[in-house]
Amino acid sequence: MAVDLGIQMADGTAEAFVSRPRSADRELPGVLLFSDIFGLRPQIRTMMDRIASWGYVVLAPNVFYRSGTVTDLAPTVDLREPGERERYFAIARPRMEELTSELSRPDAVAYLDALLALPGVAGDAGVIGYCMGARLAMRLGGDRPDRVAAVGGFHGGGLATDEADSPHRSVATTRAAILLRHADDDPSMPPGGMDAIASVARGSGVPLDQAVYPGAPHGYSMADTPTYDESAAERHFEDLREHLARRLAR
Repeated sequence: MAVDLGIQMADGTAEAFVSRPRSADRELPGVLLFSDIFGLRPQIRTMMDRIASWGYVVLAPNVFYRSGTVTDLAPTVDLREPGERERYFAIARPRMEELTSELSRPDAVAYLDALLALPGVAGDAGVIGYCMGARLAMRLGGDRPDRVAAVGGFHGGGLATDEADSPHRSVATTRAAILLRHADDDPSMPPGGMDAIASVARGSGVPLDQAVYPGAPHGYSMADTPTYDESAAERHFEDLREHLARRLAR
């Protein structure tokens, strides 16, 4: 699978997709996109291209580079077929669990630096994530408040836990406005977790726009999986476009 960039990391090379508007006669803000557990694949490229068309340079890294290349790790089956999503999830879950915050946080900073160093990128960045990627996005917003002006998370799981490195604790150190759109009745993101995020945001004075898409399952944005919900996916694009436009100068 074609990639656009190799980012030199402490533990190897992380490949990345990069999407730009078809024509741009000026510098543009950058958006860093963290994928779901299924990693970089055509669906992620399609989503990146759509976001880039709004006037951004979008970079999505292979956060699992320690486990293999984009081609090595990409699903080779149709995840929409019965049982295939579950089978691939079982394969991918161990590498997700191995990507601890001790590894992922410095990685995320390196990805952001690579985005900001791309030709034609200027100003503060937005960071967005899907499913497990929402955790990476929230933490990076808190780790790099100097350059991250907007954070977005969609059908994120495990955003608020009792652990010391819980993603929601990063809300206390960010200056970014945060947009969260949760799946409905999602066991990985219960109402108590949403309350915990809101409490930290209130205490820190962080702008937070948090809501549940009624009836939307976990993974609603991913058209190459059986949990895709077109209505919720389109709503997420609308909400994200407005969020980035408000927070990122162009």
